[in-house]
Amino acid sequence: MAEKIANHNWTADAAVAEMLERAQALGLPTAFSRAQAMKPCPIGEDGRCCKNCNMGPCRLVKPGQTGVCGATLETITARNLARAIAAGAAAHGDHGLDLAFTLLAVARGEAPGYEVRDPYKLVNVAAALGIQPDSKSIQALALEVAEKALANFGQMRGDLSYVTRAPKKRQEVWRRAGVTPRGVTVEIMETLHRTHMGTDQDPESILRQALRTALSDGWGGSMLATDLSDILFGTPSPTVAKVNLGVLKDDAVNIVIHGHEPTLSEIVVAMSSDPELIAYARSKGASGINLAGICCTSNEVLMRQGVPSAGNFLNQELAILTGAVEVMLVDIQCIMQALAPLAQRFHTKLITTSPKAHIQGATHIEFDEHRAPDIARQIIRLAIDNFPNRNGSAIPTALADAVPGFSHEYINYMQGGAYRGSFRPLNDAVIAGRIRGAVGIVGCNNPRVTQDQTHLDLAREFLKNDVLVVQTGCGALASAKAGLMLGEAAFEYAGPGLREVCEAIGVPPVLHLGSCVDNTRILTVLTQMATEGGLGEDIADLPVVGFAPEWMSEKALSIGTYFVASGVYTIFGVSSPVGGSEEVSRLISEGWEKLVGGKLEFITDPEQMLQKALAHIDAKRAALKLAPYDPSRWGASGDWRMRELEGLPLAERLTELYGLPPAGA
Repeated sequence: MAEKIANHNWTADAAVAEMLERAQALGLPTAFSRAQAMKPCPIGEDGRCCKNCNMGPCRLVKPGQTGVCGATLETITARNLARAIAAGAAAHGDHGLDLAFTLLAVARGEAPGYEVRDPYKLVNVAAALGIQPDSKSIQALALEVAEKALANFGQMRGDLSYVTRAPKKRQEVWRRAGVTPRGVTVEIMETLHRTHMGTDQDPESILRQALRTALSDGWGGSMLATDLSDILFGTPSPTVAKVNLGVLKDDAVNIVIHGHEPTLSEIVVAMSSDPELIAYARSKGASGINLAGICCTSNEVLMRQGVPSAGNFLNQELAILTGAVEVMLVDIQCIMQALAPLAQRFHTKLITTSPKAHIQGATHIEFDEHRAPDIARQIIRLAIDNFPNRNGSAIPTALADAVPGFSHEYINYMQGGAYRGSFRPLNDAVIAGRIRGAVGIVGCNNPRVTQDQTHLDLAREFLKNDVLVVQTGCGALASAKAGLMLGEAAFEYAGPGLREVCEAIGVPPVLHLGSCVDNTRILTVLTQMATEGGLGEDIADLPVVGFAPEWMSEKALSIGTYFVASGVYTIFGVSSPVGGSEEVSRLISEGWEKLVGGKLEFITDPEQMLQKALAHIDAKRAALKLAPYDPSRWGASGDWRMRELEGLPLAERLTELYGLPPAGA
């Protein structure tokens, strides 16, 4: 490993750089070093390889070349993209399906340890699903909601219930384009059928079904998953939490929860405060039990319970490398198989819990929501018993404060309180030009680019240009680690207009909206902005852009595509999975823009991403006949001036601020 890790060429995170140095010293591989050693296949990387039947795999490397069956480059790249979107939608849909079954068990009294934590959200979700709350009990209403949610996953005809939550103009766009989703399962099934050898062989037709499948995720599986999580575990509101590998403790039993299922993590959080278990930990020489999260499980418990986060996707191996983790508890999605052999080099026990996700070399303790408290206690006791086996640790000191937990309900509330909350203040700030526009910077880390760097570079540049930033998933944790999710960040990074808005409302300039399924919160925010008035009638009218600058998973492709289908210009970084076909690249950009109002582009240069996004935002402002962006109109806010004048005596500050005569004059 000739490259010097400490130069931060692999990561923008000082804690990660420190642990990579440790990995190098111990001779242990990580995703970072494996990415350097394993170059991507140049044919598969840009979608020119087809392995959908046993006549291949077929590699199309020459102009005019086709597969054995005659499939063209355009058909093959479209099929590959559609299949990836279907896999991403399936991952989110299966997550939501499990939550629906959990709510069903709670409603039937079969899930001890769980309850309906937000009955108000239950009532609102019931109404959105077409259920009349009337005077039903919480249990009866929860049962109806669970059954209707399950029906949305399995229905074969009609429209998904949540389609009606989109702006009316957007619903009309979908119907004209023929992409209104029916059910979650049927869209995924049809995509896989269409892309089977010898079925759909028109790239435009294949890609239209890909849009429909992605919409079944965004306005179906993921949106239901978010709502059901809020009902069961509480709708997030801002809290203060710690982020980065420094959250691990030398003197405590460290349990790291990693994956995506809140049903497991929430019950482990609850059981970790059991006095009996804490006493047991102390009997083993520990000061107590310390929980930390990784990836989207981390976002779930960070925003609801304030459980500290040890970082995002690429931090998972490095947490074990500290030597301070007794148990890494995993469920589904984004979990590296490399964790098992790495854990065996330390005292860490890797525990898998999902019947869908086994890892060779790990201990499997299958989770069942019907016995959740007992299973959680078993896992925590196992971690406590492992504490005396720890043989030294190397925990980085890097640590940051963050304020996560901005659900769309709270964003509505923070602009006027319980009785006057609305999106009017936000819309007015955009109309006036204090806020130029908004961007969502979401998605994964990828070791083929510098960890966190593009997330952070884009966020800081947009803030400087008075663009509000909202984030979810690993992108959100990148900004949290860098201190961008604090109110003080507005003073350091935001332009004058955005800074005034952050001061007035009392929020950070970068808002944490949750895990990767919670990108649907962004859809809800955009819908509320569109229906509030003054910024058009559709999501496609808004001056907004979506980003996944360090994406790596199929889920990211599904998310990006459902934003495009909802009318949002969306930009991905790293590389293009359809770069081998100019025609397919055109179809998902210009073609989709004509069809549904949004477009998908793959751009590797962060500066080009920034400039194209700002140009799009300004073009949308012009189309709405809003005043051109002019930051010189803002910037004399009181709090900021007080900070500038902090060193002056009170009398001189008042003179400077308000033109009052000096005392005695």
